[in-house]
Amino acid sequence: MNIPSSELCHKFKRLRLFEPSVGVLGFVLLTFCVVCGFFYLDYRRGYSKFSGRSERFVWLQVHDNASNREVEKFDFLERNGDDGCDLFDGDWVWDDSYPLYESIDCRFLDDGFRCSENGRPDSFYTKWRWQPRSCNLPRFNAKLMLEKLRNKRLVFVGDSIGRNQWESLMCMLSSAVSDQDSIYEVNGSPITKHKGYLVFKFKEFNCTLEYYRAPFLVLQSRPPPGSPDKIKTTLKLDQMDWTCSKWRDADMLIFNTGHWWNFEKTIRGGCYFQEGSVVKLEMAIEDAHKRAIETVLQWMRNEVNTNKTQVVFRTFAPVHFRGGDWRNGGSCHLETLPDLGSSSATLETWSQFKVVSDVLLAQSSAPKAVQFDLLNITHMSSRRKDGHASLYYLGSDAGPAPVHRQDCSHWCLPGVPDSWNVLLYALFLKHEANKDR
Repeated sequence: MNIPSSELCHKFKRLRLFEPSVGVLGFVLLTFCVVCGFFYLDYRRGYSKFSGRSERFVWLQVHDNASNREVEKFDFLERNGDDGCDLFDGDWVWDDSYPLYESIDCRFLDDGFRCSENGRPDSFYTKWRWQPRSCNLPRFNAKLMLEKLRNKRLVFVGDSIGRNQWESLMCMLSSAVSDQDSIYEVNGSPITKHKGYLVFKFKEFNCTLEYYRAPFLVLQSRPPPGSPDKIKTTLKLDQMDWTCSKWRDADMLIFNTGHWWNFEKTIRGGCYFQEGSVVKLEMAIEDAHKRAIETVLQWMRNEVNTNKTQVVFRTFAPVHFRGGDWRNGGSCHLETLPDLGSSSATLETWSQFKVVSDVLLAQSSAPKAVQFDLLNITHMSSRRKDGHASLYYLGSDAGPAPVHRQDCSHWCLPGVPDSWNVLLYALFLKHEANKDR
């Protein structure tokens, strides 16, 4: 039977092939894109390694021609490397070769930092490398660093975030040692949360990697006789911590402080501030913090031979509690990716950063300035809300912590502190090269 062409056309139009299914097609297309995105993100194994370079969130970026022209980078260790490169201005880039070690292979980690072994299901947080905008960092070489540390002492002084970084470096360096039993704590002490200090010796290289717990850097002790009952302890802002004599002759000395300079760790617990024999009940915590940093600088000026000792100040490590803090339900356990734009760090992060940076900046312009390097990890780490221990700090047998008791201060290892140590390694190599010139 022959159908006139006009009627055939009319029947075809009545089919309305696409109108009823636009919503369905849109949903299918969106789902397809999301699934493909996750496959592309999944470590991107089997794809090219981008010739040794990674690109920041390449699967989410749209580049114009101008931004597509990559800035030519030079090596930080070139003669003028530190003149034209801000190591701390950069991006987190995906690197398939990361992490630099696995927690299960490192016996020098506190259980609280072993997030993957404690049940954390994702591992994206281990795959990010810090890339400065205008130069390239030296690739971390544990064997080279140990050779340059031969017969030397590398000392960390500070709070438990300092221990976090120290344990990271222990794992990074021990990965180059075949005989793990040749690395030992000189006093037989285990790695755990405790007061005091730990000194690990790398026997093959006759060097030590040491951690001294001094969360305020200055001395915390009993109050003067006759003090009011509410004063349980005082921070003597004009005296260094009691272990300072043990740090003085280190070849590399890394300071950090900040996480205990708050109401909870001081006034709430009956800890007030003292100068000389006077307890200053009305002194603001911020002012006391500044005074303590000034004391550290004065101690360096009087006691430390900076021609021998490379001193490094590591800036405040951000916290990322949302909806509260560690005492009242603050959380970070749902974070699995770095911040794409501005950071999500708390206001405390920036106030703590400013306290120390203001003092150090004023000192650097003083007539008799003390020599030190600044390890400015605050901004870069403020974008790593995904890197904290969150629920996974109680140990492999205990399982995840209750949702209302999260740790959004300390960092999973391997993880963000490894990148701090890559920067520390760059500063160390630069210092060693300058000494040889």
